[in-house]
Amino acid sequence: MSDYGSHSHTFGQDRRRPGEVRTLVVMTITAAMMFIEIAAGIAFGSMALLADGLHMGSHAIALGINVFAYVYARRNASNPKFSFGTGKVNSLGGFTGALLLAGFAAIMVYESVWRLVFPVDIAFGQAIAVAVVGLIVNGASLLILRDSNHGHAPGHAPGHAHGHAHGHAHGHDAAGQVHAQSDHNLISAYLHVLADTLTSVLAIAALLAARYLGWVWFDPVMGLIGAALVARWSWGLIVSSSAVLLDCSAPHELSAAVRAALESEDCNVVDLHVWSIGPDLFAAVAALESRAPREPAEYRARLARVPQIVHASIEVNPSPSPSPSP
Repeated sequence: MSDYGSHSHTFGQDRRRPGEVRTLVVMTITAAMMFIEIAAGIAFGSMALLADGLHMGSHAIALGINVFAYVYARRNASNPKFSFGTGKVNSLGGFTGALLLAGFAAIMVYESVWRLVFPVDIAFGQAIAVAVVGLIVNGASLLILRDSNHGHAPGHAPGHAHGHAHGHAHGHDAAGQVHAQSDHNLISAYLHVLADTLTSVLAIAALLAARYLGWVWFDPVMGLIGAALVARWSWGLIVSSSAVLLDCSAPHELSAAVRAALESEDCNVVDLHVWSIGPDLFAAVAALESRAPREPAEYRARLARVPQIVHASIEVNPSPSPSPSP
């Protein structure tokens, strides 16, 4: 018995995600500030402006990677080379951004330790002005990204189902909202801007303390504190995005919901795998044993109660007959 038909595996990844435009806007703002600060630094001979401009440039590159991931995933959503669509490009962008964040944290540690050992003269007026401008720009960028970061995922692709001789079924469902997995690419962009904002806040506090209290050592100490926080954010994003890239099992609650939806008095789940294939998108493979196997559409209808599952392959076999008494 088979009911194959033409179907798409884009799962809504061909639609523009809420974070794409906002990340592009923030990248443009960051790149513009980079050019302005580098030009001003060269024109006025200010190393503080030049250094902050180069720092802005590193984050503009990181944000550019996030934008590229969004565009690539959307434009290649229907590419048959991707078995489950391009949803994981999102997590790949997030993972790459997390590695860059870790690199920035390492640079912050190096510079802070170097300045603790070899203090340098600080042009307080220029440095504070640069930090304040950076705080304003990064604060505005955070507000731009924040609305997307707390938004819901776009709708899923329309449903379809297939059946095999043993009663395999594949189901897609578009109903309901999903909050099981975040947009790793957007989180990466958000954390890069948040790291810049934190750096500006700590720099202003440290520079004021050094200027008015004579605590020159406070500047590199604030740098070490900032590096520790950025490293922690980076590690959290590395763990969550790599779990998707390595096909780690979905949260227990989601697997339990799939099992509960499929099982009944005459049907048991004997093998189940649920994993993420993109932001708010999950696939499942299940093997069932039933005393009265049903049509594939029956199991597709049951899975409609778990809208997070956009692609499912279900094999149904008759329950083994009890061994005859000797």
